[in-house]
Amino acid sequence: MADVTGTTGTLVLAGTPIGDVADAPPRLAAELETADVVAAEDTRRLRRLTQALGIRTTGRVVSYFEGNESARTPELVEALVGGARVLLVTDAGMPSVSDPGYRLVAAAVEQDIKVTAVPGPSAVLTALALSGLPVDRFCFEGFLPRKAGERLGKLREVADERRTMVFFEAPHRLDDTLAAMAEAFGTDRRAAVCRELTKTYEEVKRGPLGELAAWAAEGVRGEITVVVEGATDSGDEGPDAVELVRRVQVREEAGERRKEAIAAVAAEAGLPKREVFDAVVAAKNAARTGQEQGKGLT
Repeated sequence: MADVTGTTGTLVLAGTPIGDVADAPPRLAAELETADVVAAEDTRRLRRLTQALGIRTTGRVVSYFEGNESARTPELVEALVGGARVLLVTDAGMPSVSDPGYRLVAAAVEQDIKVTAVPGPSAVLTALALSGLPVDRFCFEGFLPRKAGERLGKLREVADERRTMVFFEAPHRLDDTLAAMAEAFGTDRRAAVCRELTKTYEEVKRGPLGELAAWAAEGVRGEITVVVEGATDSGDEGPDAVELVRRVQVREEAGERRKEAIAAVAAEAGLPKREVFDAVVAAKNAARTGQEQGKGLT
């Protein structure tokens, strides 16, 4: 129950299942049963979740969705300031990740209120792991603009992004989005369409964007997450070994240590540090050999 001693409460962000209710973490049930206030994106879906978990909420339940997020945030902050434990849940996945929550978190942080989380399933990470595409570096782009021109413009902005990209999309726009991706990224760029993750009809369709766009034109249903391979070398060979060595030397002359200079040049050129290091060592060895040969001629 709310703390009457003057201590502020706690905001709990709780991840909810993205499909299979069996994925709900045990802490979610405990928090739902004991929270003073449960803010839910859809109170009807919350009711179905609690019934599936075999529990009931004892605190006050309020709606918290895109349409009332701005107006309801001050009310929830007031409850937190008063010592309440406020639990925030969305329809699926983690609050504030393409779902309501960011405004409340920012407002709570501003009031120095504790914010914690009950980790749960994530469509972003699940799709990324299942995609078969590189996972060492990735970025989440959320939903693309609905208008065709704005959508294509946004995709062209990230066409050179080297990290694997993750997008959310509505099923009725998937064919147009994949066609726009094929236009902006190229028809051969690898991608994966992840549909109905963790649900009965889960499907992961992998292939080049051109093929996926043709497949989606027939119509696709369900919750959709699209994972797209990052850009590779576009054909520009980039700086050669001589230029790489020159850039390192310029940085060294400016006061940088060789190790940092090599790392910086590698990052600028989009190359492994080892490649720049090898070029520097090869140039140094060539210079030494030249000097020794010059001495032998005198």
